[in-house]
Amino acid sequence: MSETVTVTEAKTQLSRLIELVGEGEEIVIRRGPRPVAKLVRYDDTERKPRKPGSLKGEIWISDDFDEPDEEIERLFGMRD
Repeated sequence: MSETVTVTEAKTQLSRLIELVGEGEEIVIRRGPRPVAKLVRYDDTERKPRKPGSLKGEIWISDDFDEPDEEIERLFGMRD
C-alpha cells in the first residue's frame, strides 16, 4: 500500500517516511493535487553483468525483416 503526502509533509516527516519505505511502503509526494515524486526502497542487490550471446539460438529475425510492409506504409500515409 502507498501513502500520499504533500511536499511540506514530506519535509517535516522524512524520518518517519524513510522508516515506512524501509518496511516496503511506497510514498507518493505531491505538489498540490499532482503527484511529482515517489519514495521507494533502494535495491542494493548486485545485478549480474549481462553475457553477450547468452540467448544465441533462442532469438531469430525473419529473412524479410527489412522488406517494406505495405500495410504499415499505408497506415503512415506513405502509400495510397
